[in-house]
Amino acid sequence: MRFDLRIIASLVAPGSTVLDLGCGDGDLLSYLEKERGVTGTGIEKSEANVAHCIERGLSVLQGDINKEILDYPNGAFDYVILSRTLQQVYEPAELVRSLLRVGKRGIVSFPNFSHWRVRLQLLGSGYAPVTRQLPYEWYNTPNIRVITLKDFRKFSKKVGFRILKMAAIVSDFNGTEGRLVTFVPNLRATYGIFLIGKG
Repeated sequence: MRFDLRIIASLVAPGSTVLDLGCGDGDLLSYLEKERGVTGTGIEKSEANVAHCIERGLSVLQGDINKEILDYPNGAFDYVILSRTLQQVYEPAELVRSLLRVGKRGIVSFPNFSHWRVRLQLLGSGYAPVTRQLPYEWYNTPNIRVITLKDFRKFSKKVGFRILKMAAIVSDFNGTEGRLVTFVPNLRATYGIFLIGKG
Protein backbone atom coordinates (compact mmCIF):
# COMPACT_ATOMS: atom_id res chain seq x y z
CA MET A 1 0.00 0.00 0.00
CA ARG A 2 1.16 3.55 -0.70
CA PHE A 3 3.11 5.29 2.07
CA ASP A 4 0.65 8.20 2.26
CA LEU A 5 -2.25 5.77 2.76
CA ARG A 6 -0.38 4.11 5.64
CA ILE A 7 0.02 7.52 7.30
CA ILE A 8 -3.71 8.21 6.79
CA ALA A 9 -4.58 4.80 8.27
CA SER A 10 -2.48 5.59 11.36
CA LEU A 11 -4.73 8.60 12.05
CA VAL A 12 -7.88 6.43 12.18
CA ALA A 13 -8.81 4.98 15.57
CA PRO A 14 -9.44 1.22 15.58
CA GLY A 15 -13.11 0.20 15.40
CA SER A 16 -14.22 3.52 13.87
CA THR A 17 -16.74 4.17 11.12
CA VAL A 18 -15.19 5.62 7.96
CA LEU A 19 -16.41 7.16 4.72
CA ASP A 20 -13.72 7.29 2.02
CA LEU A 21 -14.52 9.89 -0.66
CA GLY A 22 -12.90 9.01 -3.98
CA CYS A 23 -11.78 5.64 -2.63
CA GLY A 24 -10.21 4.47 -5.91
CA ASP A 25 -9.63 0.72 -6.02
CA GLY A 26 -10.26 0.36 -2.29
CA ASP A 27 -6.73 -0.21 -0.99
CA LEU A 28 -7.19 2.10 1.99
CA LEU A 29 -10.69 0.85 2.86
CA SER A 30 -9.56 -2.76 2.65
CA TYR A 31 -6.55 -2.07 4.87
CA LEU A 32 -8.64 -0.17 7.43
CA GLU A 33 -11.20 -2.97 7.64
CA LYS A 34 -8.59 -5.73 8.00
CA GLU A 35 -5.95 -4.00 10.11
CA ARG A 36 -7.91 -1.39 12.10
CA GLY A 37 -11.28 -3.14 12.42
CA VAL A 38 -13.21 -0.21 10.93
CA THR A 39 -16.62 -0.30 9.34
CA GLY A 40 -15.97 1.38 6.01
CA THR A 41 -17.95 2.78 3.10
CA GLY A 42 -16.64 4.43 -0.04
CA ILE A 43 -17.84 6.68 -2.83
CA GLU A 44 -16.04 6.45 -6.15
CA LYS A 45 -16.71 7.98 -9.57
CA SER A 46 -15.05 5.29 -11.71
CA GLU A 47 -17.32 2.33 -12.46
CA ALA A 48 -14.30 0.07 -12.99
CA ASN A 49 -12.90 0.97 -9.56
CA VAL A 50 -16.31 0.46 -7.93
CA ALA A 51 -16.58 -3.01 -9.54
CA HIS A 52 -13.09 -3.85 -8.28
CA CYS A 53 -14.00 -2.69 -4.76
CA ILE A 54 -17.18 -4.78 -4.74
CA GLU A 55 -15.19 -7.82 -5.91
CA ARG A 56 -12.98 -7.25 -2.86
CA GLY A 57 -16.06 -7.30 -0.61
CA LEU A 58 -16.06 -3.57 0.09
CA SER A 59 -19.17 -1.41 0.44
CA VAL A 60 -18.71 1.24 -2.25
CA LEU A 61 -21.22 3.49 -4.01
CA GLN A 62 -20.67 4.75 -7.56
CA GLY A 63 -21.27 8.48 -7.93
CA ASP A 64 -20.11 12.06 -7.56
CA ILE A 65 -18.70 12.67 -4.06
CA ASN A 66 -20.02 16.25 -4.05
CA LYS A 67 -23.61 15.03 -4.52
CA GLU A 68 -23.59 11.68 -2.73
CA ILE A 69 -22.21 13.08 0.53
CA LEU A 70 -25.34 15.26 0.84
CA ASP A 71 -27.45 12.12 1.43
CA TYR A 72 -25.69 11.21 4.67
CA PRO A 73 -27.04 12.47 8.03
CA ASN A 74 -25.05 14.65 10.43
CA GLY A 75 -22.37 12.78 12.38
CA ALA A 76 -22.88 9.51 10.50
CA PHE A 77 -19.15 8.65 10.54
CA ASP A 78 -16.21 8.98 12.90
CA TYR A 79 -13.91 9.90 9.99
CA VAL A 80 -14.43 11.08 6.42
CA ILE A 81 -11.34 10.72 4.23
CA LEU A 82 -10.55 12.78 1.13
CA SER A 83 -7.25 11.44 -0.19
CA ARG A 84 -5.53 13.12 -3.17
CA THR A 85 -8.87 14.54 -4.37
CA LEU A 86 -9.28 18.07 -2.99
CA GLN A 87 -7.28 19.56 -5.87
CA GLN A 88 -9.84 18.10 -8.32
CA VAL A 89 -12.95 19.56 -6.64
CA TYR A 90 -14.84 22.60 -8.00
CA GLU A 91 -16.21 23.74 -4.62
CA PRO A 92 -13.59 22.70 -2.02
CA ALA A 93 -15.05 24.80 0.82
CA GLU A 94 -18.49 23.24 0.36
CA LEU A 95 -17.08 19.73 0.23
CA VAL A 96 -15.00 20.26 3.39
CA ARG A 97 -18.06 21.63 5.20
CA SER A 98 -20.07 18.58 4.09
CA LEU A 99 -17.22 16.29 5.11
CA LEU A 100 -17.23 17.76 8.63
CA ARG A 101 -21.01 17.66 8.80
CA VAL A 102 -21.23 13.91 8.21
CA GLY A 103 -17.96 13.07 9.98
CA LYS A 104 -16.72 13.88 13.45
CA ARG A 105 -13.25 14.30 11.95
CA GLY A 106 -11.85 14.57 8.46
CA ILE A 107 -8.59 13.49 6.88
CA VAL A 108 -7.54 15.43 3.79
CA SER A 109 -4.44 14.83 1.69
CA PHE A 110 -3.17 16.44 -1.51
CA PRO A 111 0.00 16.88 -3.56
CA ASN A 112 2.02 19.89 -2.43
CA PHE A 113 2.38 22.22 -5.39
CA SER A 114 5.15 24.19 -3.67
CA HIS A 115 7.61 21.28 -3.50
CA TRP A 116 11.07 22.44 -4.53
CA ARG A 117 11.12 20.29 -7.69
CA VAL A 118 7.86 21.87 -8.88
CA ARG A 119 9.26 25.35 -8.22
CA LEU A 120 12.58 24.57 -9.90
CA GLN A 121 10.96 23.02 -12.95
CA LEU A 122 8.74 26.06 -13.48
CA LEU A 123 11.63 28.47 -12.91
CA GLY A 124 14.07 26.58 -15.14
CA SER A 125 11.88 25.51 -18.04
CA GLY A 126 9.04 28.02 -17.97
CA TYR A 127 6.58 25.17 -18.55
CA ALA A 128 3.85 23.89 -16.25
CA PRO A 129 5.58 21.34 -14.01
CA VAL A 130 5.25 17.57 -14.51
CA THR A 131 6.50 15.41 -11.63
CA ARG A 132 5.98 11.89 -10.26
CA GLN A 133 3.31 13.27 -7.95
CA LEU A 134 1.80 15.50 -10.67
CA PRO A 135 2.29 13.36 -13.79
CA TYR A 136 -0.01 15.29 -16.14
CA GLU A 137 0.42 17.98 -18.76
CA TRP A 138 -1.55 21.20 -18.18
CA TYR A 139 -4.12 20.21 -20.84
CA ASN A 140 -4.98 16.71 -19.56
CA THR A 141 -4.70 17.05 -15.79
CA PRO A 142 -7.65 16.22 -13.52
CA ASN A 143 -6.23 18.79 -11.08
CA ILE A 144 -8.10 22.08 -11.30
CA ARG A 145 -6.58 23.61 -8.15
CA VAL A 146 -3.05 24.37 -7.06
CA ILE A 147 -2.69 23.77 -3.30
CA THR A 148 0.29 24.15 -1.00
CA LEU A 149 0.59 23.27 2.68
CA LYS A 150 0.54 26.98 3.54
CA ASP A 151 -2.55 27.50 1.38
CA PHE A 152 -4.42 24.79 3.25
CA ARG A 153 -3.63 26.37 6.63
CA LYS A 154 -4.94 29.71 5.35
CA PHE A 155 -7.99 27.93 3.87
CA SER A 156 -8.76 26.36 7.27
CA LYS A 157 -9.06 29.80 8.87
CA LYS A 158 -11.21 31.14 6.06
CA VAL A 159 -13.60 28.15 5.98
CA GLY A 160 -13.64 27.78 9.77
CA PHE A 161 -12.25 24.34 10.59
CA ARG A 162 -9.39 23.28 12.86
CA ILE A 163 -6.23 21.47 11.86
CA LEU A 164 -5.74 18.86 14.59
CA LYS A 165 -2.66 17.19 13.16
CA MET A 166 -0.51 17.52 10.06
CA ALA A 167 1.89 15.12 8.38
CA ALA A 168 4.13 16.41 5.60
CA ILE A 169 5.67 13.54 3.66
CA VAL A 170 7.98 12.80 0.77
CA SER A 171 7.57 9.46 -0.99
CA ASP A 172 9.73 7.41 -3.33
CA PHE A 173 9.22 6.90 -7.07
CA ASN A 174 6.39 4.34 -6.82
CA GLY A 175 4.93 5.81 -3.62
CA THR A 176 5.31 2.68 -1.48
CA GLU A 177 8.04 4.10 0.77
CA GLY A 178 8.60 7.54 2.20
CA ARG A 179 9.37 9.61 5.24
CA LEU A 180 7.93 12.42 7.31
CA VAL A 181 9.28 15.92 6.69
CA THR A 182 9.48 18.34 9.61
CA PHE A 183 12.05 20.90 8.45
CA VAL A 184 10.66 23.44 5.91
CA PRO A 185 7.77 21.13 4.93
CA ASN A 186 6.14 23.54 2.45
CA LEU A 187 9.32 23.39 0.36
CA ARG A 188 10.36 19.76 0.93
CA ALA A 189 7.15 17.69 1.19
CA THR A 190 5.53 16.10 -1.84
CA TYR A 191 2.22 15.55 0.00
CA GLY A 192 0.36 17.05 2.92
CA ILE A 193 -1.96 15.01 5.13
CA PHE A 194 -4.24 16.86 7.56
CA LEU A 195 -6.49 15.60 10.33
CA ILE A 196 -9.21 18.24 10.67
CA GLY A 197 -12.13 18.97 12.95
CA LYS A 198 -14.98 21.42 13.29
CA GLY A 199 -14.07 25.02 14.12
